[in-house]
Amino acid sequence: MKRATILILLCSCFISLACGGYAAERPKRTKSVSAPLPAPTPVPITVLSIIPAQAEPGAKVMLSGSGFGETASVFLGSVEIAALVSDAKQAEFTIPQQMEAGLYALYVKRSDGTLGRTYNFSVLPLRPVLSTLQPALISSCAVGGDREVTAVGANFSDASMLFFDGAVLTSVRHSPESISFSVPNVSGGLHQVQVKNAPDNASVPLVLAVETKPEIGQVMIGNEHVNYYELVVSGRNFQQNSSLYVDGTQIGGRGGQEMAEREKLIYIDCTKLIYQRHPFSPVNKDFRLQVVNPGGEGSQVITVTAP
Repeated sequence: MKRATILILLCSCFISLACGGYAAERPKRTKSVSAPLPAPTPVPITVLSIIPAQAEPGAKVMLSGSGFGETASVFLGSVEIAALVSDAKQAEFTIPQQMEAGLYALYVKRSDGTLGRTYNFSVLPLRPVLSTLQPALISSCAVGGDREVTAVGANFSDASMLFFDGAVLTSVRHSPESISFSVPNVSGGLHQVQVKNAPDNASVPLVLAVETKPEIGQVMIGNEHVNYYELVVSGRNFQQNSSLYVDGTQIGGRGGQEMAEREKLIYIDCTKLIYQRHPFSPVNKDFRLQVVNPGGEGSQVITVTAP
């Protein structure tokens, strides 16, 4: 019994010494250091559409795609243009007014410096705009300053040319908004006016009316002679062979009474006719007058009270 107890004690001591030695020889643990994470790759800029694909200065252009970020700029060549970005998917910009016509490299630059792919974009020359003609109607017999017409619009340049019925007409450019010209001697009716900044860069044409219908403005008694007196008919658009109808009787013109007869019509100019009237009595009476041009256009009928 005593011997067994000694053996147990010896075994316990041996195990304790063995365990203690093993613990002393165990290597110390060291703290591990994690490697740095790689920087995230920037989201690329993708442009799916450019609308329109070409435009004039002052026009708005919309880019659609992705990766535009919160803020971005658009470059046309070396010109940087601020863009209005929506949801990083759309970028709108306006072509500067001073941009000259030509082909430019277009690309997007995001606020973090990321650049998008380059595209070709054409800036078109400014197209002239013709809004109104002042006046839009002139008399065929107008002379001097009365034949001056001002074309009002926009985008007129020093190179702008004014076309009248398809032919270049001498004109004066006063500003980018107005050009004046003198209407040539043309037949009555409607005529076309157009402005071109280049052969293939023209405005929408407008119509100018040249009026030939005669119009009586005033009738006055003129010189009085022994057996006749003169009625002076003033107005516009009278012609060399115009006729005067007096109560339905034609005086002058083709088919009218001959000049050798008593009643005569003398053409002074397109604004004045003289009717030599031989009255049967000095007593005033009412009669009707109308001027009719060779083409058949007639003035209004007016009533005159005279001998």
